[in-house]
Amino acid sequence: MERKKTIKIDELDWAVLREIQEDGRISNSELARRINLSQPAAHARLKRLHKKGVIKKFVSVVDNDKIGLEIICFFHVQLQAHCETSLVQFENSVRNFPEVLEFHYLTGEFDYLIKAIFANRKELELFLRNKLSILPDIRQITTSLVLAEIKNSTSLPLPCG
Repeated sequence: MERKKTIKIDELDWAVLREIQEDGRISNSELARRINLSQPAAHARLKRLHKKGVIKKFVSVVDNDKIGLEIICFFHVQLQAHCETSLVQFENSVRNFPEVLEFHYLTGEFDYLIKAIFANRKELELFLRNKLSILPDIRQITTSLVLAEIKNSTSLPLPCG
């Protein structure tokens, strides 16, 4: 397994990351003002962090309730076979389902945790019947419906400046 390289991040880089996590649409001039750098220096840091993959992408966080996606589910999946072929086949299938928001390979009782979102119970049922449960090598699927979302954050806990 290949180790991911970490890059050197100094205090100014941390400051850039804190600011853009809070507001990804912050202007270059405002970013520069907040971290006490010139605009070209702030822009260069932001560009370098993006180029190095520290910043994966810039996105907008859409309110799922306001667009009619009200059902969030977690699926704990246990596979029958744990050979590389089965794992890769399962992962390749699930990663392509547009309903899937998060997909994690786990230790413990279950092999995978899937977070998915749906507009209604019918969409959830169709996902389970026609997509997830028909994949090969599934031993067990346990579904949990979210009753209330207590915290949902995209911000990582970065060192304070």
